[in-house]
Amino acid sequence: DFPDKNIQLFAIFAFATCGGYSGGLRLSVDCANKSESDLNIDIAFAYPFRLHQVNFDAPTCEGKRRETLSLIGDFSSSAEFFVTIAVFAFLYSLAATVVYIFFQNKYRENNRGPLIDFIVTVVFSFLWLVGSSAWAKGLSDVKIATDPDEVLLLMSACKQQSNKCLPVRSPVMSSLNTSVVFGFLNFILWAGNIWFVFKETGWHSSGQRHAADTMEKQSSGYNQGGYNQDSYGPAGGYNQPGSYGQVGDYGQPQSYGQSGPTSFANQI
Repeated sequence: DFPDKNIQLFAIFAFATCGGYSGGLRLSVDCANKSESDLNIDIAFAYPFRLHQVNFDAPTCEGKRRETLSLIGDFSSSAEFFVTIAVFAFLYSLAATVVYIFFQNKYRENNRGPLIDFIVTVVFSFLWLVGSSAWAKGLSDVKIATDPDEVLLLMSACKQQSNKCLPVRSPVMSSLNTSVVFGFLNFILWAGNIWFVFKETGWHSSGQRHAADTMEKQSSGYNQGGYNQDSYGPAGGYNQPGSYGQVGDYGQPQSYGQSGPTSFANQI
């Protein structure tokens, strides 16, 4: 029955892989004047991906002067929305499990529990679809904003051909990709459980009773109609034993059943 352990585990994986992420990239700026170069520029960022607040220093290759830059973009809304859905989905499924186990009678009382469960399941299915889609788009934007080649374009030193700017290390996004996958898996699980929760509601029971009543009425209508009045039975015109049995011209058992043995007995 819903909810099962898979829903709780998938919700945990969804918000853990997204909310617990931290990563970084490393850049290298080799100035024409080697003393002004910086070959290890580390830029770290993490959830909730307010990249415009991530600052880093880079050489300008103009003496010892350095410039302070920041990444571009704020993707916290889609990331936080996704994690919030995952957390609340986990809490609800955990609470529902407790109710199913310890308060089964109250859950089914007045059909209120199954109806609430059905509505909440539909809502969470929709939220998982929206949240996962929004976070997938947000993650795509995060990848672009943290692409080392894109970040190098922000540095004034890299606009001079005499300086060499190279990416040293790119951020690893595998856990964030996993979070998107778990988001859509959660949507599939919750959407698939809509039917199982619906069967617990009074709507499903009333629908079954209505279908049974309809079939019963149709059955009684056929039984009382002209198609089942023994028209083909023992008294009907197409199943009268007398026609081909004792009365008919071609079915007289007296002619073939008793006359022969009687004549033979008389001869003896």
